[in-house]
Amino acid sequence: MQTFDLGKEGLRALNSSLHALKGQTNMTAWEVVNPKGAHAIAAGVDADVDITVRGSTGYYCAGMNKLATIRIKGSAGPGVAENMMSGTVIIDGNASQYAGATGRGGLLVVKGNASSRCGVSMKGIDIVVHGSIGHMSAFMAQSGNLVVLGDAGDALGDSLYEARLFVRGSVKSLGADCIEKEMRPEHYAILEDLLKRGEADHLAKPREFKRYGSARKLYNFNIDNASAY
Repeated sequence: MQTFDLGKEGLRALNSSLHALKGQTNMTAWEVVNPKGAHAIAAGVDADVDITVRGSTGYYCAGMNKLATIRIKGSAGPGVAENMMSGTVIIDGNASQYAGATGRGGLLVVKGNASSRCGVSMKGIDIVVHGSIGHMSAFMAQSGNLVVLGDAGDALGDSLYEARLFVRGSVKSLGADCIEKEMRPEHYAILEDLLKRGEADHLAKPREFKRYGSARKLYNFNIDNASAY
């Protein structure tokens, strides 16, 4: 276990050390202590390592993550796991706005609540939120899956493309071109897998969720749909 005291050694030294981990490495387990809400902790990691941050983080923690498993033992500021490519990010607390924004792959797990614009413009990432999410979540979400065990705020899935949204609780309102869709066997299978990987299978069952997706009326401009723009 490599223990890094961020209060003493600083963010630049931490990220430089993590960026130097390429390919095979024996330094696979890292612990970051005294994060004190610092920004961009473990951003841009490109190695199959396990990083535990013992405390809450600021902006863009685990941004652009590739391969690594990053565990935040606290809450995360705006943009956690932004543009994530692969790997896993697990937050024990809450996540601020635009968690998982533009994420292209991997798994983001929020064990508390996520604020507004969770999964905005997601492009393949899977997101599992144990609590609720704020307004404008999954705005322009292109692909991937967003699973919410709690409630969703206003304008869920506004201008949605082909991402799948699964919500167990209530939805305050749906955004433009987002509609409720039928849950078919393949969706229950996807949801069962995501709940297991998201450490939430003991909290909810697939049959308790509703699925939301795109009505596919905004892909190309059509004057008949002008009122929806």
